[in-house]
Amino acid sequence: MVKKVTAEFVGTFILVFGGCGSAVFAAAFPEVGIGLLGVSLAFGLTVLGCAYALGPVSGCHLNPAVSVGLAVAGRFSFKELPGYIIAQVLGAVVAAGLLLVILSGLPEGYDAATGGLAANGFADHSPGKYSMVAGLVSEVVLTFIFLTVILGATSKNASAGQAGIAIGLTLTLVHLVGIPVTNLSVNPARSTGPALFVGGWALAQLWLFWLAPILGAVIAGGLSRFLFEDSEA
Repeated sequence: MVKKVTAEFVGTFILVFGGCGSAVFAAAFPEVGIGLLGVSLAFGLTVLGCAYALGPVSGCHLNPAVSVGLAVAGRFSFKELPGYIIAQVLGAVVAAGLLLVILSGLPEGYDAATGGLAANGFADHSPGKYSMVAGLVSEVVLTFIFLTVILGATSKNASAGQAGIAIGLTLTLVHLVGIPVTNLSVNPARSTGPALFVGGWALAQLWLFWLAPILGAVIAGGLSRFLFEDSEA
């Protein structure tokens, strides 16, 4: 279990550092111009790499919603959920803190409260100014899509060697859709890390980025249990 939670800590650290880092560094240097596609690929590529590097150790969840979805689908023990979730959140917090340390080296410094640190938000804090309801619906649906692919790609009848590719590309897809709405979470740990340093509005809105992804994951887990019941027995 120690090895598993260590892998989840490291993997979630890489995910948040790579994904959120691409967003905040691109914002600090707009001439780099990686844009929406670049940030989406950064999240997808980090999961793709970690799936092969850390998957054999912990399953490479890197996301409380993924752990919950797998548990609901009968693929993961509920007893191991607390350890995984704590490790994931800690990895995200350390990554966000390190990003802030690096950003503070800018000539003008960096204020997380005003810069945002790639935190998730809705209404005035949505990139496209989308409402709370729009943010809630999009996070539920996009997490459902992401978890459905994860659960299908890792089912017994699937090609295990290709699962990381499908999962990484799907995470890229959902970011392409969701970044304009909420900066896209689909991952409560990813949301918690930056929010703790931004404070204020980010912490006040953090509830949505726990509720919606976990709800989407539970729905996907229930569907997977129905679709793959015979093959997973």
